[in-house]
Amino acid sequence: MSDTAIRLATTTAGPSGERRIARAWLRNAAWHVAPWLLPALLFALWTIGTERGWIAPQILPPPARVYETFLELARSGDLASHTLISLQRVGVGFGIGTLCGFALGAALGLSRTLEAYLLPSFNAVVQIPVLGWLPFLLLIVGVGEPLKYILIAHAALVPVTLSTLQGFRHTPDSLDEVARGYGYSRWQRIVHVVLPAAVPTLATGVRLAFTKAWLALVVVELVASSEGLGYLIVNGRQLFQLDLVMAAVVMVGAIGFVVNQLLDSLEARLRRGRPSAFRE
Repeated sequence: MSDTAIRLATTTAGPSGERRIARAWLRNAAWHVAPWLLPALLFALWTIGTERGWIAPQILPPPARVYETFLELARSGDLASHTLISLQRVGVGFGIGTLCGFALGAALGLSRTLEAYLLPSFNAVVQIPVLGWLPFLLLIVGVGEPLKYILIAHAALVPVTLSTLQGFRHTPDSLDEVARGYGYSRWQRIVHVVLPAAVPTLATGVRLAFTKAWLALVVVELVASSEGLGYLIVNGRQLFQLDLVMAAVVMVGAIGFVVNQLLDSLEARLRRGRPSAFRE
């Protein structure tokens, strides 16, 4: 239950409504706490299992050791430097893939002819996973930064293209008819009708694109990199330092979670700010 509903219940409830208000607050609190129950349970099992010897430290180091390793990486500056390198790579690749995805999706959405020619081939190409392109690109661009940018951009391009195509294709017919009735040109209909109607779908595609790009970044750094968070994971595995592996994994998960929450909040705000005429 939202805070607005709780405030409304508070203002309209009489003496007999105190229990309903209390239950509403409990439901609201449970709604916010529920997503953290499973992570808390897994962390408790991890802690208890390592402390009581159920899990060998060679397989899974205790949380305290991972925390100490994390602090050592932070103090030495290695964590910041590798994190910045990873963020730079995903930023460039994600930006390129998003812009290209918007352009391609808009072109497919506005032209049935172009869609008929390109979409089948596009759907066939995107079925190839990121690592499937790695040997081919290694021969062309080598193991430098362009390889990482291309693979990350490819991962982001697919969801943005498909969401843009879907957003352009699902413009309400009633709005398009009204725009035609007012004498809007094709360009005016795109700017004032199609794009506003497609914003929520585009926001969802961008959020999914970042998730794909972040996963592709880690995969690429695991395979072909000497810097970045993925490299820390590989380096820790090669040195049998599982605490280093876990510390890097925690950092990867934390960054991905924070950015996903920010994009989720942005998407929710765009949906709330969408004009009522565009809502389903």
